[in-house]
Amino acid sequence: MKVTFERVIPNEKSSFRTIHNNSPISEFKWEYHYHPEIELVCVISGSGTRHVGYHKSNYTNGDLVLIGSNIPHSGFGLNSIDPHEEIVLQFREEILQFPQQEIEAISIKNLLELSKYGIHFHHKVKKIILPKLKLMLEYEGYKRYLLLLEILFELSQCQDYELLNKEIMPYTIISKNKTRLENIFTYVEHHYDKEINIEEVAQLANLTLPAFCNFFKKATQITFTEFVNRYRINKACLLMAQDKSISECSYSCGFNNVTYFNRMFKKYTGKTPSEFIKNYSHNKVNIDLKAEKEVKATAVF
Repeated sequence: MKVTFERVIPNEKSSFRTIHNNSPISEFKWEYHYHPEIELVCVISGSGTRHVGYHKSNYTNGDLVLIGSNIPHSGFGLNSIDPHEEIVLQFREEILQFPQQEIEAISIKNLLELSKYGIHFHHKVKKIILPKLKLMLEYEGYKRYLLLLEILFELSQCQDYELLNKEIMPYTIISKNKTRLENIFTYVEHHYDKEINIEEVAQLANLTLPAFCNFFKKATQITFTEFVNRYRINKACLLMAQDKSISECSYSCGFNNVTYFNRMFKKYTGKTPSEFIKNYSHNKVNIDLKAEKEVKATAVF
């Protein structure tokens, strides 16, 4: 897993960037990266993994997240399955020009301060904001800029959200330890389905075992064991979305005990594996029905 700096180039004749991703996930690199621009990500539907700062969890039925400047994060197509469609806005805070004492300016500034923790907005907020984000793909010039301000102001007035991190992750932690963290992440990526020897990973990082444990906890705010368990649970969620059985998911993701797997799954997702499968199936049916209605509506015209 790479840890990269992303250079963001604004759209032509615009002060910020608008992206519409609607291609097979195999065409994208969902790497852990950072950039000075603030980022608003709206996954229109589907499931995947959100990895923002220290936080890592799964989403279903789409997602809406605001990520602060230089906060490391992965692309939201991570662990998703086709079709994956998202709209992304990337902008620098300095382009937001308005009188400092105006209530709109104060509320948006407060929103951007909170974004340093990563803000996950609830589904009903996404439902309200999505039509405006779709207009972003059509507008140009000042209309697009004014729409950005409107979206940010609406989000600043919203109370239906949760902060993804308890503290802000300094991007310097990632940038200074880039190579070492890449080696550790890649090792877990290639060995999560089997027993992992922490002493072997410490040697890979050129650290003694106590030094490695201290380094990893300082860099990620979680222990290495917790990181591995979270990674495995995220992989298990992906397999469940592909109709694999609970026991198959457990053993395929490095858990040799289904009871322990069930306990870890509930700890990190808030649901039992059975509840997750039921909820995912329900959302999938709703998405399929919605798509069918849209096809029929299109056929009428």
